[in-house]
Amino acid sequence: MDLLTENVPLTVPTAKPGPMTEMEKFIFECYGYIVIENVLSQDEIEETLEAAKRLHAGKIQNKLHQIGRGFETEPALERLIDHPAIMPKVRELYNDRFVLQAAWCTVQPAHSQHVGWHQDGSSAYEFKDLGYPTPLLQLRVSYHLTDQSELYMGNMVMIPGSHKSRVMLPREVRKEIIPTPIAQPIVAKPGSVLMFHNGVFHSPMPNNKDFDRYNMHYIYSPPWLRRSDREATDPAFLERTTPLRRALMGDYDRPDIPFGGGYKLPPFEDED
Repeated sequence: MDLLTENVPLTVPTAKPGPMTEMEKFIFECYGYIVIENVLSQDEIEETLEAAKRLHAGKIQNKLHQIGRGFETEPALERLIDHPAIMPKVRELYNDRFVLQAAWCTVQPAHSQHVGWHQDGSSAYEFKDLGYPTPLLQLRVSYHLTDQSELYMGNMVMIPGSHKSRVMLPREVRKEIIPTPIAQPIVAKPGSVLMFHNGVFHSPMPNNKDFDRYNMHYIYSPPWLRRSDREATDPAFLERTTPLRRALMGDYDRPDIPFGGGYKLPPFEDED
């Protein structure tokens, strides 16, 4: 299939930074994702991109690669954990009950391809097996740190509404760049954010450009879900970070039965 000539939808469901509107909730419910434009300033983009490059320095090969827990050592990545343009939407979708399950800094090198359609979750026990529709157990917030405003720049491609499909994407097409005419490439400028439901089928496009594509992913989950980028958070980071970020790390006083005495909400500034 020729992506540039076939009838592939290119208009992405956009949203604005800040609190989630009723229309944005409706669109997220229907599509399973939204794109928030103009989240990061130019200074923030440059600072975060440099931090991402430091994490991957000397480790880039000719394939997609990700590194976790970079927020522990890079202040620019730490500040995105509770970015004010994004956090109100995460709070709305989770009703204030969530933690940062993982934070992955990904790079797709220039002139590389990593096509593989999948849903996020656990191969040990798929999230889709927990109930229908697939519950929201991983809300991925992906910051675009390099330009993805054209096709074949390592863009994410989504299949809108697939988080509610009872029929799985056929396995024989999961290595195709565009496996179905309804697949939608996400074209977005640096500083934009893609927020999506774990049940949406997605895959990166090839990166045909002369520069590496960088994204920073923050994955928010219910408080009881096991962390995936770390066994435990660096104690030194917990000591120096803010009370809210410390709470979002999910390090509880009683990790064996952390909710036996109830659940304490993260200390959001607008809470008493």
